[in-house]
Amino acid sequence: MRDATIRDVARRAQVSVASVSRALNNLDNVSEKTRARVADAVKELGYVPHAGARSLSLARTNAIGVVLPDLYGEFFSEIVRGMDREASRRGYLLLLSNMHAGHPQSESAVRAMRGRVDGLIMMAPHLSDAEVAEALPAGMPAVLVNTHSDAHAGIRLDNAAGAKAVAQHFLATGRKRIVHIAGHVGNIDAEERAEAFSKAIEGTSARLQTLQGDFSEESGVVAIETLLAKGATFDAVFAANDMMASGVLQALRKAGLRVPEEVAVAGFDDIPLASHLGLTTVRVRIAELGERALDRLFDMLDSNTDSAGRELHAPELVVRDTTASE
Repeated sequence: MRDATIRDVARRAQVSVASVSRALNNLDNVSEKTRARVADAVKELGYVPHAGARSLSLARTNAIGVVLPDLYGEFFSEIVRGMDREASRRGYLLLLSNMHAGHPQSESAVRAMRGRVDGLIMMAPHLSDAEVAEALPAGMPAVLVNTHSDAHAGIRLDNAAGAKAVAQHFLATGRKRIVHIAGHVGNIDAEERAEAFSKAIEGTSARLQTLQGDFSEESGVVAIETLLAKGATFDAVFAANDMMASGVLQALRKAGLRVPEEVAVAGFDDIPLASHLGLTTVRVRIAELGERALDRLFDMLDSNTDSAGRELHAPELVVRDTTASE
């Protein structure tokens, strides 16, 4: 069966070829109704641009697509470093894009990879199962990192084990008034860490208060300033990532509170900055996580299979100066 052409899409959508072209290129002079009809026709026909279709049918591109939630911060620098190391070893290039949470065109970053790469690594902890299924191009080998979906090959962090280890460490060092600064609402990592941390504190003599953050350094600062403005007392803070923990440390020291004598602080990820801050954190071995994702994708490409199955990546607690026992 021949590949679908742009004319086939136009006929199916009952619009002109020019309208299809404008819709596919995300131009503004296309009505939402037309854009939706074109999108439906593309999906039904499995249409890809001609050059991409030829590359898929005739040869490999020697490129791997990588889609991450945001292209900033040390976490993403480290995971890309691990992927790039493995890709270079295999003679491949990485094609990077990002997918912002809540953006109406967030899935377009994934669809744009079709025909341009041999396989895809996607990290989208903010997408639901249905959104993941909608975003992934049919037939493209893919490995999902920390993403909702058991229908595709995936690697997930054992967030629960990491958060539980922090809680047990706080309790073992006598902390009683504990604060957790959570990550983005709807983010799978943030939700798993918050839930596991709460369960580990539950039933003990310690008291837990949870504040909403967004994984940014600034949200760690704001959370602590908010607590202090309300006159809240606390002796330990677990931030859902190291960037927020860095903000926590800044705010505590600005307020004249001693770390760890008065307030212990822990984070999650063990980005390079964490060791410089002497921050107790949950080590994820981020570069290794990226390398393993690429390794698994290449196994799929070499065997020409698309095996599902989730792999759990075990973290470990690294105790440093910010939680030393009193």
